[in-house]
Amino acid sequence: MTSPSSHTLPGPIDPPARLLMGPGPISAYPSVLRAMSAPLVGQYDPFMTAAMAETQELYRGVWNTGNEATMLIDGTSRAGIEAAIVSLVRPGDRVLVPVFGRFGHLLAEIAERALAEVHTIETDWGQVFPASVIEEAIVRVRPTLLALVQGDTSTTMNQPLDDIGEICRRHGVIFYSDATASLGGNAFDADAWGLDAATAGLQKCLGGPSGSSPITLSPRAVEVIQARKKVEAGIREPGDASAPDFVRSNYFDLGQILDYWGPRRLNHHTEATSMLYAARECARVLLLEGRDEVIDRHEVAGRAMLAGVEALGLAVFGDVAHKMNNVVAVEIPAGVPGDAARTALLEDFGIEIGTSFGPLHGRVWRIGTMGYNARKDAVLTTLAALEAVLRRFGASVPAGGGVEAAADVYRGAVASTASASTAAAAATTTDAAGAR
Repeated sequence: MTSPSSHTLPGPIDPPARLLMGPGPISAYPSVLRAMSAPLVGQYDPFMTAAMAETQELYRGVWNTGNEATMLIDGTSRAGIEAAIVSLVRPGDRVLVPVFGRFGHLLAEIAERALAEVHTIETDWGQVFPASVIEEAIVRVRPTLLALVQGDTSTTMNQPLDDIGEICRRHGVIFYSDATASLGGNAFDADAWGLDAATAGLQKCLGGPSGSSPITLSPRAVEVIQARKKVEAGIREPGDASAPDFVRSNYFDLGQILDYWGPRRLNHHTEATSMLYAARECARVLLLEGRDEVIDRHEVAGRAMLAGVEALGLAVFGDVAHKMNNVVAVEIPAGVPGDAARTALLEDFGIEIGTSFGPLHGRVWRIGTMGYNARKDAVLTTLAALEAVLRRFGASVPAGGGVEAAADVYRGAVASTASASTAAAAATTTDAAGAR
């Protein structure tokens, strides 16, 4: 077999410049890309194990949890979802999945593949579930696990979770949430909300590449996982348990992965070093800016994009009161070819936005404002380009309307911040004067 000649080989990778303003993936923070180019070390090098421990502590801050069992699953966000479900669910267990978009269906499918008895409840795409509806289903189904998406990018809806944990505790149900699209850009309080397990991905609000899935597990979830523990032959030691209903996946066996990330450093797999660096930097950047400040930045960017598309005359899909901060779905105007318009945005302006799935495919565009791209210049540039493309395809839109509406939101946010700072300074001065 002959080797190809040099002139038939592809050149070095050289991606085009893109502004990724869809539902994810998004443009990564520059420091995350730099972190990924750092030199590799061995998986048990003291630097590596220290970086793993640092990453665990950083993600406790991101999840707002004290869970010791906070770590990464090597793989995309779906790897984290599958690891959580296959490790927490025994064959025959009942799993309840409230479905309000594509990714609720995904949770149900993964649970089915784990041989669970899956029960679903559904609501219209563009809506979320009242806590009372979920509780009624829990009482009726009596599940072992409730699997609930927080932010479903297919519909842009953000399911409220703050009352669900207490409901699950009251009925003895394990509570898992998929926060792939929401973590970092929307409130998520793992401990305060009573989560037993939650997973996410880097490629949305966390501002990194797809390929690593942060996960956090409560002590209650860890107890369930440890009861299914089976250490593989070849690394098994005397005293290692081998439960009869062990986790049926080796790669996604959270019991073994916990031992890999824990003091034992069990050799389950070789950590994806560059992805660890990326995940560590995503969390470090978020906490450096401030967890609440990053959520506020996403809220302002999302509100600015919403105001901009509405000012362009585009109808917004779904219950806006429950929209995620980081993505908006707009109805494609009549007469405008949705895919051709998206292609024009990409080819002429280097901007990517998304369509959706299932009943929304070809009906809406999804425009994201998340992670590194949850910023003023990205929002205004996207709105200006979208206006130009809409005009090209015959839509009647007000000149500059989208950009001005979004800029007004930013001006208002700056004024509010200045006012709050002035009030805080005045209060501090008054307190100091009183102390004297």
